[in-house]
Amino acid sequence: MTLRPTALRNLSLLLRHYPRRSYGSSTSVNPSEISHFDKLASSWWDPHGSSRLLHQMNPLRHDFISSCLDSQPDPPSTAKRRYLDVGCGGGIFAESAARLPSTESVVALDPSSEVITVAQEHARKDPLLLQPGRLEYRNYSVEDLSHPQSPKDKFDVLTLFEVIEHINKPGPFLHSCLPFVKPGGWLVLSTIARTWTSWFTTKFIAEEVVRLVPRGTHDWEKYVNEEELRRFFRGLEGWGSDGGVRCQGVVFVPGLGWRVVDGGEKLGNYFFGVRKDGGRS
Repeated sequence: MTLRPTALRNLSLLLRHYPRRSYGSSTSVNPSEISHFDKLASSWWDPHGSSRLLHQMNPLRHDFISSCLDSQPDPPSTAKRRYLDVGCGGGIFAESAARLPSTESVVALDPSSEVITVAQEHARKDPLLLQPGRLEYRNYSVEDLSHPQSPKDKFDVLTLFEVIEHINKPGPFLHSCLPFVKPGGWLVLSTIARTWTSWFTTKFIAEEVVRLVPRGTHDWEKYVNEEELRRFFRGLEGWGSDGGVRCQGVVFVPGLGWRVVDGGEKLGNYFFGVRKDGGRS
């Protein structure tokens, strides 16, 4: 497949090994992406609205995280887990994670003030989520979040669900996420492979024909292939050793919803998880 120059630039940004540095107020978020999702904020919690595919995918997110934790060389700790949900949107995953008995706390970030407001308002409907420290929303990008001062301040699971394909500079963005994961913890994401199949299903069919998602939601040239992520993390010291990399393809079947499909990561949507070496999560 021939890629346009913009796609090649995005790929080189992902695969390049960036030195550690403080990103301060620099952000990898595109203002046009924020504007797009601001317009969708009011319908975020409508299970039949523009975010319905995210609602239907959410159980598979939890299943994949569980499979990552269960795959560790050492059994996962029985201590309750801390989550950092980056690009949380209206809070579909953040709320569900905060309700788990195994959860200590969830910190959820999004650069869109509109969707954070929607998330906060929806969380107020559940007394459990109002318990101090249970679920905290912040109108931040991850680059603007202060780095943890000690290992106990880091997170067991950092999630990037349907985020990286909306990022201008995925390499620096991923680097900015790494310091927040504790040794033995997992960075878990979902995204879309850059293939002709994904262009046909997510751009032409989903946006133009069936209108499952609003037009302009995706930019095919920003999609990231599974092997590109594997190469990125192979270039990092201290990530993914001892089988600490997992991937799972998923396909949306009309009338049935999302289904796990072996090899689906070569076609379109997939989950990807990588474990930070050391410790016990």
